[in-house]
Amino acid sequence: MKIWKSKKLLISILIVTILTCTMNIIMIVKQCEQYQNTINTVIANIIGVINEQYPEVNEAEIISILNANQSSIDKGADILTKYGIHLQEISAIKELENQQNNFIFINIIGIFVFLVFIMIIISIYSKSRDKKIQEIINYIEAINTKNYNLKIEENSEDELSNLTNELYKITIMLKEQAESSIKDKKVLQTSIEDISHQLKTPLTSISIMLDNIRENPNMEESIRQKFIHEISRQIEWINWLIISLLKLSKLDSNTVTFVKKEIDVRKLINNVIQNLSIPLDIKQQQIIISGENAKIIGDYNWQLEAITNIVKNCIEHTPENKHIYIDFVENNFYTKITIRDEGAGIDKQDVKHIFERFYKGKNSSENSVGIGLALAKTIIEKGNGYITCSSKIGEGTTFEIKYMKT
Repeated sequence: MKIWKSKKLLISILIVTILTCTMNIIMIVKQCEQYQNTINTVIANIIGVINEQYPEVNEAEIISILNANQSSIDKGADILTKYGIHLQEISAIKELENQQNNFIFINIIGIFVFLVFIMIIISIYSKSRDKKIQEIINYIEAINTKNYNLKIEENSEDELSNLTNELYKITIMLKEQAESSIKDKKVLQTSIEDISHQLKTPLTSISIMLDNIRENPNMEESIRQKFIHEISRQIEWINWLIISLLKLSKLDSNTVTFVKKEIDVRKLINNVIQNLSIPLDIKQQQIIISGENAKIIGDYNWQLEAITNIVKNCIEHTPENKHIYIDFVENNFYTKITIRDEGAGIDKQDVKHIFERFYKGKNSSENSVGIGLALAKTIIEKGNGYITCSSKIGEGTTFEIKYMKT
């Protein structure tokens, strides 16, 4: 960046130049006035002397001398030369010569002062520029040490200030990324701890049951089958947990390709009920559906996964022989699916955390991990929708899903 590209510097030099030129013009005008006064004074003195010494000379003739012709000027010049006064070299009036020397000296001083001011301005600007460059260097070094708490935001519009502001914007972005990274690491650490805890219990149970089967070859067949069944159930649970975590990881990393097609909501809900027919039969629960001719645009399999997880959660928290209600409606802005159970309800403090990963509320079941609703929320949001939850203790819980029109 060249020094002359600075707006501040150019403006400062321009101001000094304008002031200097103005002062010079004023001085020149004053010089001309002094010259005129000096010449008029000398002429008046000459006329006065002539009038005194030669009273016979007509005053009109004396005045006519002021407008003499060239021959008279030449004759006068010869007379001056006779006395050593050359018009091109020496002033005939000593006062004018003195004034001229003073004016030349003053002009030289004025030019010198002007140059000094220019050098001072350039020096001040250079120091300010060097200081700002050093601040930027220190700022970048601080950023390299991951210190994002600095602030050097500028309000001016020169090049270095613009660079500083851009660096500040980058710092804010890096700070947000760093904070997000720290938060993600904490979440990951907590998630790993939760997963380890969740896997530890079923793996311990499986290990104990396998040891019993291996150490007791004469175990009763009914007990053996019971152990085998329980081992299979625990393995299925672990398999579900791992698959759910893999799905969440894919969604988080945006590696999932969604196939967007028109989905019939009633057909989707019927398939959800079919997937959950066994737990519904076990608890003798009934799902009541209301709504007609509703459509959404999205990936069928992923939305089936999301709705299934929500209904499954309702089944787990609803007593036997109770009902689960699913309503759906479509308008010009969105398609809404409402899922309501007759469970014990969720504590007010737990409702706001219900969709957080690995969160377990007070009324969570023993086998609950806290992944199902988090996975459902992520899938729905990826499908241009959002989900909310409301609940009252003793009255049940309601999930409301809205798929927005694009």
